[in-house]
Amino acid sequence: FSLQKGAASGGWQVIESPSNNINYMVLNTQMAPLDKPEVRQAIAAIVNRKLINDRVLRNQAAPAFSIIPTSFDVSKPTFKDAYGDGNIAKAKELLAKAGFTKDNPLTLEIWYSSGSATRQQLASLLKEYAAQELGGIVEIQPQTVESANFFGNLGKGVYQSALVDWYPDFSDPDNFIQPLVSCTKGSEGKGCEAGASRSQGSFYYSDRINKLIQQQRQESDPAARKQIFAEIQELLAKDVPLIPLWQPKEYAFAQSGLKNVQLDPIQQLPLWEIDKGN
Repeated sequence: FSLQKGAASGGWQVIESPSNNINYMVLNTQMAPLDKPEVRQAIAAIVNRKLINDRVLRNQAAPAFSIIPTSFDVSKPTFKDAYGDGNIAKAKELLAKAGFTKDNPLTLEIWYSSGSATRQQLASLLKEYAAQELGGIVEIQPQTVESANFFGNLGKGVYQSALVDWYPDFSDPDNFIQPLVSCTKGSEGKGCEAGASRSQGSFYYSDRINKLIQQQRQESDPAARKQIFAEIQELLAKDVPLIPLWQPKEYAFAQSGLKNVQLDPIQQLPLWEIDKGN
C-alpha cells in the first residue's frame, strides 16, 4: 500500500490487475431460513461491496458481481443487475415478503476460518452495517472456528453461511462453475446429496444448471458457450447459492521508462513483452 502511494515520486509505475480468484459468501440453501429464495436474495441485496473495499480491503480489490472473474469475456455482473450494491430498500422488501420484521428478525450466522483477519473484519462489518441500516430486521452473528474444522464442516451442512474463496485449477470459466455449483445426485426438494455444491457448503441443486454445465463443456463455438454462461450466471443471481464479493488485485512495480509491463490473470509477468523504450 505504501509502495503504491510512493510510486509516482519514486520514479516507479504501478501495474494492477484483477486476479483470477474470487472471494464469496456461500449460503446453505437447505437450512432454514435460507431455504427461502427471498431470504438469500435479501442477503445479496444487503452486501455493500464498495464499503467492504473501502473499510476492509483498503481499495486493493475489485468488486465481484459474478462468480466468474471479469478477466473472462463471458463474465456478466448479474448480481449488480439483480440487486445493485448495498440496496437496503430491496433487502427490506424481500425480507418483508419472507415474513421478517423488527419483531421477528432474521438471525444469520456467518462462519469463517479463524486464520483470516480479513474475514474477521468482513463479518464484523456486515454485522455492523446490517444493524445500522436495517433497524433490527437482521441480526448477523459472526462465528469462527480453526481452519481444519471449518473446511471439514463445510460439506456437512453445519453452517448457515460461510466466507470462502476459490482458486481455479486452470484458467477457464468452467472452473468457477462446475466445482462450486454442480451436483451429481439430488433433487429440488432435498438439495444436493452428492457433488460439488454439497462439498462447497451450498447444497444447491438445479437440474437446469447441471444441464447447462454439461452443454458448455461440450460446446466448441465461443459465442454459443458465452450464451450458456450468461444463462448460468443469471440463474445463480436468481437462486443465490452464493454471493460473489470481490476479486483481489495483483500488483507489479516497474521503472517509469519501461513499456508494456502487464500482469496476466494467473499472476504471471510476461517478461518478453517488456520494452525499455527509447
